[in-house]
Amino acid sequence: MAAAATDPSAMRRLGFGIGWRPEIDLTIERLPRAEFFEVIAESLCPGHLPASLAALRARNVPVVPHGVSLSLGGAERPDAHRLQHLAQCAEILDAPLVSEHLAFVRGGGLEAGHMLPVPRTWEAMEVVSENIRIAQESLPVPLALENIAALFAWPDAELTEGHFLAELIDRTGVRLLVDVANLHTNHVNLGQDPEQVLDELPLEQLAYVHVAGGVLRDGLWHDTHRHPVTAPILDVLASLAERTDVPGVLLERDGDYPTAAGLAEELAAIRTTVEGARARHAAS
Repeated sequence: MAAAATDPSAMRRLGFGIGWRPEIDLTIERLPRAEFFEVIAESLCPGHLPASLAALRARNVPVVPHGVSLSLGGAERPDAHRLQHLAQCAEILDAPLVSEHLAFVRGGGLEAGHMLPVPRTWEAMEVVSENIRIAQESLPVPLALENIAALFAWPDAELTEGHFLAELIDRTGVRLLVDVANLHTNHVNLGQDPEQVLDELPLEQLAYVHVAGGVLRDGLWHDTHRHPVTAPILDVLASLAERTDVPGVLLERDGDYPTAAGLAEELAAIRTTVEGARARHAAS
């Protein structure tokens, strides 16, 4: 299976969407102005799509499989069975692309139970680049790589987070999924400047954007996906949208679900933030 082309001019406009979850499947299926959805790939059995996902596909609404366990940042090569599953999800959903994280989650047969940051060294760059190439060759659609939220950073980094991602994109042609909530998390927890990261990223490779809520506990920001999106996170989203024409923005929610009206309000706030930033970008 050949890797899909990564010509930025072919980047699909997705609009504004929300993560599909079985607990709120009927609610989000009926949300006004929700233009695309994202589903956790590991939660799917490709031969047995949930009825609400099948209904979305019947309406030709884009659905993106989002992987959480491929461990592209690990020292071991991507698992062939996991790659096959991700490819099958893309095919059954007729997805425009798939996405995964710049993280490792296992090593030596042990599962971390959490997405761990990759050492930002040139040695790690070689390993991760090859892992991405292997994944791209196994997938029928383009792959987008997401920056993660971290509670710690490895010492002796040789590249910034933005430069590390930019180099990976330059070497492999992988597309970019920017999680602005994760940029905020790393600002609070690690002192990383979201503006600097955005300046360093090749935003012409942007596929779409994640937005999610979190909470501050004992001086650390936890990207919970269970709390409302805060103003500082929307500020990072606005800064991104002032730099480039954002193809899509997706709200992630993974628990403590609000009412349908509450979800619609969060989506409306995201849309207002992006459209306002677009107007400022056009004016400048």
